[in-house]
Formats: sequence, C-alpha cells, structure tokens
Amino acid sequence: MTLTNSERTGLITTVLFHTAVLLLLLYMGFVVPFPPPQEEGFLIDFGNSDTGLGLEEPSAASAPEVVAAAKKVVPAAKPITRPQSTPKVDDKGDEDLLTQDYEKTVAIAARAKKKVRDEKKAKFDEEQRIKAREEQQQRAEALEIQREEAAERRVAQEKAAKIGAINSRAKNAFGGGKTDNGSQSTGQGNTYGGGNQGSPDGTPGAKQYGLGGGAGKGISFSLAGRNARSLPKPTFPGNESGVVVVEVTVDKFGKVTKALAGVKGSNTVNTDLLEAAKKAALAASFNTDENAPAFQKGTITYHFILQ
Repeated sequence: MTLTNSERTGLITTVLFHTAVLLLLLYMGFVVPFPPPQEEGFLIDFGNSDTGLGLEEPSAASAPEVVAAAKKVVPAAKPITRPQSTPKVDDKGDEDLLTQDYEKTVAIAARAKKKVRDEKKAKFDEEQRIKAREEQQQRAEALEIQREEAAERRVAQEKAAKIGAINSRAKNAFGGGKTDNGSQSTGQGNTYGGGNQGSPDGTPGAKQYGLGGGAGKGISFSLAGRNARSLPKPTFPGNESGVVVVEVTVDKFGKVTKALAGVKGSNTVNTDLLEAAKKAALAASFNTDENAPAFQKGTITYHFILQ
C-alpha cells in the first residue's frame, strides 16, 4: 500500500507524540523516593499525665516521684458524651392527611367506576328491552301478514271451486266440451292450488302438464323459450310399454349436454326403456338462443306403446 506525503507525516507525528508521552510517564510519573518519607507529626510538651494545670514546667528534682506516680495505672475517666438529640419530626399529621386523601381518592374512584358500570348496564338493559319489543312487533306483523295471505288464498280457492262447479254444470247442461270426460273433479295437475293444469290446446287425459311442446308420435318436451330442431325417435327394445321422462341439460347452442332418464313422471323402471330414452335424448337438439342460460334444464317425455 502506498502512503501519501500527508499520511506519512501524520503517522510519524503520531508515533513521536506517543513515544514522548511514554517517556514522560516512565521518568516523571512513576519515581518513588527511597527510603520512603516518614510520617510527620507535631511537637507535644513533656509530661507524665494526660491532665494538668499551670503555666510553668515542674522542676527536675520532683521528676522521679512524678514519674513513679505516673507509672501507676489510673483508669481514665470515661468522657461524658451528651446523647445527640434527633429532631423529632411530627409527620403524623402528614401521614394521616396522606392516608385520608388516599382513602378518599380510592373511594371516589370506586364510586365513579360503579356509576359507569351501572350506567352501561342500564343502557344495555334498555337496548335489550327495545330490541325485544321490536322483534315481538315484527313477529306479530309477520303473523298478521301470513293470516291475511292464508285468508286470501282460501277466498281464491273457494272462488275457483265455485267457478269450476258452475262451468261443470254448464258443460253438462249443454252436452259437455272437448275437455269434459264426465268426471266430477274440480281440479287436476301435479303442482298446487285448484284448477285443471294443462294447455287449452292439449289432449284430455294426456297426464302431461306444464309448458312445452311435442313432436307427436309419443314424444314431447318441456324447455322454456326453446324450439326443437330434432327429436329422434327412440328404438323400441322390447314388448313392454311405459312412459320415460328424461331430464336434459341444454347449452346456448341447443345441444343436449347431459341426460338423466327415469325422473319424476316416469311410470317404468325397465332398464331397456330407460337406456333407449336416454340415447334418444342425447341425440336431440334445440334452437340457438344467445339470451338463454349457459346450461338450461328441461325434460323430454317418451311414450313407449305396444303395437
């Protein structure tokens, strides 16, 4: 690595500075004098007792007696120390005041919390009472609506029954019509309500209800809004008759994509008849309808009649 002139100058200056500091510490800061200096004190007067009184030094002639007397151990009197009085701090008032304030604060806080809880509970109870009243009122209104609808349906059924009875008597009086088969029944069908389910252009006793169309020869279909392009006749496989209703699923282009034979309306469980009807239904086709659902369901009915 190549150093510039300024970097070399800085490095040399740093080394010299630290070397000088180290030398100063070695020669000046860490020198201990030998021998070490003795502890110094202060001068005290010569004597033979810890106590005394007077301004002149006693003579040397009486020194031995004084020294002998001094050799006797005299117990030193205990210094009388006055016990330090600790200033008495009367903090009872503050303590009582603090305790009293604390208790008051806790009591006030507890009362405030209890008040908030009581208010919340009262508000919740009131909301529940209001909600219960509203639900009860809604149930009462729903029951009233149901009673009114039931009454309307009952009136409509009674009216339809009266009209049917009048029409039946009128037809019998004038020789009957094309739908008159001599029955006394006022209704026919497989849905609900009164009335004779079917079409004004239908065939009496056909037992096929609802909207739809047919191609004749024992084949009919029910597919709302669609017309049949092709309804192939199924192969009659045996010597048993029956009606097979096939539920079909048709796409927008009129192609049958799925067929399920033997649904409601069928009166046979013969596997040959069911299979023949299913094959014929899969070969059927209807008109194209861009506005139709992606997959529309309907039925195709096949009447297998012994010749």
